Parts: sequence; C-alpha cells; structure tokens
Amino acid sequence: MAVKELTFLVFMCSLIGCTTGDEMFTSTDKILQLLEEEKDLLELFSLYIDAEEENVQNMKRLLLRLQLAVFLDPYDPEKIKDPVASYKLFRRVRAEWLCIADYTQKSLYESFQTVLTNAQIPQAEDWRGAASGLIRMQEIYKLYPRNITKETALTADEAYHVGLVASTEKKFQLAFLWFVYSLEELSENSTITVKKLLYFLSSSAHRFGSLPVAIYFCQQLLNLDPDNNDVKVQLRLYKCLRSQRTSNPDIFTLNTSSSKYETLCRGEIDERTSKRQRALTCRYSTGGGNPRLMYAPVKEEVEWDDPLIIRYHDIISDQEIETLKNISRPLLSRSETRGGVSKSRTSQGVFLEEDYPVVAQVSQRIADITGLSMDSVQEFFVQNYGIGGRYEPHYDEQDNENGRIATFLIYMSDVEIGGATVFPKVGVALKPMKGSAVFWYNLHKNGEVDLYTEHAGCPVLRGNKWVANKWIHEFGQEFRRPCSLSYWE
Repeated sequence: MAVKELTFLVFMCSLIGCTTGDEMFTSTDKILQLLEEEKDLLELFSLYIDAEEENVQNMKRLLLRLQLAVFLDPYDPEKIKDPVASYKLFRRVRAEWLCIADYTQKSLYESFQTVLTNAQIPQAEDWRGAASGLIRMQEIYKLYPRNITKETALTADEAYHVGLVASTEKKFQLAFLWFVYSLEELSENSTITVKKLLYFLSSSAHRFGSLPVAIYFCQQLLNLDPDNNDVKVQLRLYKCLRSQRTSNPDIFTLNTSSSKYETLCRGEIDERTSKRQRALTCRYSTGGGNPRLMYAPVKEEVEWDDPLIIRYHDIISDQEIETLKNISRPLLSRSETRGGVSKSRTSQGVFLEEDYPVVAQVSQRIADITGLSMDSVQEFFVQNYGIGGRYEPHYDEQDNENGRIATFLIYMSDVEIGGATVFPKVGVALKPMKGSAVFWYNLHKNGEVDLYTEHAGCPVLRGNKWVANKWIHEFGQEFRRPCSLSYWE
C-alpha cells in the first residue's frame, strides 16, 4: 500500500515542481505555497522510508528529527507575513532538502530521487534574496536587528548569514550589527564560532571606518588566539590607521539622514497640512455623467491636488480580487524594468489579457471612471511583492510616441506595515487599502512629463501586497483629454 501511495505522491510532487516558478523570495504568495510543498516533501519522505528495505533505520531517525523541528516551531500562513519568519522557512526547508537528499543517495527508487533533484525547493538565490530583503527593510526603515526580529528570533547562524550578505553588498554597518546579534545569540548548538564572529566584527568595523571598534574586537580575537600572526599584523595595521584619522563614525548608531523617499516610507513627513487639506475633497462621482455610473456612483477622494491624485474606494469586489489572484498565481514571474530584471524592483507579476471576463469587467469599470479610452492601453498587470518587496522612485511614462498618459493602480490587499505608494517630489504617501485604487496623469496636456509624478513602492515590512496596474496610453485620448499648446498645461 505504501508503494502505491508513494507512486501517487511522486506524481503529484512532480506536477508541483513543473508549475512552480524558480524564484520564490520576490513573491509572498509563493512563500505561502512553500508551506504546503514542505508538508508534501515530508509526507513523501515518510512514505519512501516505509517502502525502503535498506537504510530504513537511519532514514526514520532523520524523519523524526525533521518532524520534531516542524512541531516545535510550527508555521501558519499569518506568521509568514513576517519577513523574518519567511527567511527562517527558506533556511529550514533548504536544510531539510539537503539532509533528505544525502540520506537517500543509496535509494533504489529512482523516481523519488528524480523528485528530490527537480523539486522546487528554495535555491541559494532565494536564501540570499530573503536576507537581502531584510537588509533593505532595515536600511530604509532604520531598524536594528532586535527591532526586525521582535516577533521571530534568529539563531546565531541565521543572523551570521544575514551579516555576510550585508557585507557582500558593502553595507558594513548593517553587517556589523548582524554580527553583534549573532554573537549575543551564540549557543552550544551554533556552528558559527566566537573566533569567526570576532574576525568579521573587526573586519566590518574597519571597512565602515570605525577603527577603535575594529581594534577592540581584533584585540579580543588575539586574546583567544595569542599565536595567530595574521591577527597581530591586522591589529598593528588598525592602530596605525587610527593614528592617521581624526574622525571615527559611530558604528552602533544608524544614520538618520535619508532621502525623501525613505522618510515618506517611514511616515516621518506629510505635506498634507490643514491648509492644504482644505483644498482636497471627497464626493460621489459619475465619471462625467457616464450612464453606467448614474445609479451607482463611485466614491472619489482627492489625495493631492497638484498633480491631481485621486483615490477611488470600493471599485473592485473581494470575489474579483480572488479571481484575479487565482488566475495570476501559476503565471507569476520576476517583474522587470526597462533594463530587465533589476534589484530596484522586487516583485513578481503577470500581464493578463481581456480574454478573462473579470479582466474585461475591471477594464470597463476603469474606462467608465476615468472617461479615457481603453483602445490604447497595456494589458492588465497583476503584481505580488516578496520579502522587503518594493519599487524604487521612477516615472511610469515611457519615452516613446505613445507614452503612458495615466496610471490606474488598484490595491488588491491591505498591508499591515509598509508598502505605501509615495510621491517624493510632493511629499505624499498613500497607504494600500484593499478594494481601492489611485489614479493620476503622468503627462501634462501638452504631452510633457509631469515631473511631480515620480513615485515609488515602499518595502513591505509586514504583510502580503497585491496590486494591479492599468497603464493608459496617449493614442485614442485626443477627444477624451484634448491636447494643449500651453507650456503650463
């Protein structure tokens, strides 16, 4: 019986491997799917052990150890909204996969080996990408490791890996802080050693320019290993460099100076003063007298008046949102910028054609609300953001003869912390609100780019951010939004 069940599970896991994208860390939804795939992986391994005639005792002991780890540290979909929990999940599942692959090298069941080889387990890039996401959130939101791990603690080994990634990215202060965290979390179960951590603490402090701290940790390392000539040379070098420098930055305190984009993401500035807010209005809109909206007007809120940024509330139902998500999930792939895949945009997305009834319905609704033609638009673009997922400041307008005249951005989920859409040049931050959408013109009436429409998506600190974009182009709008020869329009 176990063999039949094993054969079925091998078939199912093969299907999962074929339908899952290679990259996971840039989509929170794929991280959620990883939870189910982890369960399938362990169940398949359990049946394999029951069917195996050799090496069975060793494999059963391994299975018990893995199952105990999952039982002691259970995960649920809500917890995965925490990016640190996602990082731990990547690390754990990868470790499980490597252990299982090692124990089954002697297996006679080639089909099981094929599944393990081809299974869509987190790759090294996912692990590094998850760590990079934590670093990116730490950098923009000015968080210390203790802040970011408040809900889900990291082990010394896990924190050490985050520090290594930060060091690779030349963010030496952040690397140093993670190495300090790792040193504080050291236990008898840690594989990282005090000596190695002291070396990286000293090295990262030196690279950051904090030589007194570099000297302190280098001396601590020398105390543990008095005969290490390399450490002695390093210590003399640090002392020599210190005598030549007049300033040493504080490596323990994060620098609060930031770009306007970052301060908006943190909610530290808001240009919507009481005087400015009096110019902003809320009303029921019929889209300029559209017959479809006469008896069901939309809720329109002016978020900013120059450039005009309008939020429409309750313009898409929960059922429509779930349908769009279900269509998009198996099709998601890494979102690109004009130059291709870029670290400035960490999300996964898919363009959906209007062959899907729900896409056609929403597109018609956008046409009714905006009064613009849908004859010259891009396909509906659905996105899901991953760990620290964001899109750095950019313009939506494309430099061609049929540029994007306007953007209609639909929020398909709430985001617990972070994930705001910000306009740095005017100082406006818009929080995602499920079922609402924001609309603005990227071009003036004279066809020139409105430089105040530069915008960005802030990193998701906690939550699962889904959005959908409809980019509307110039052609076909001649009578909907007439051109102007005025320099000021």
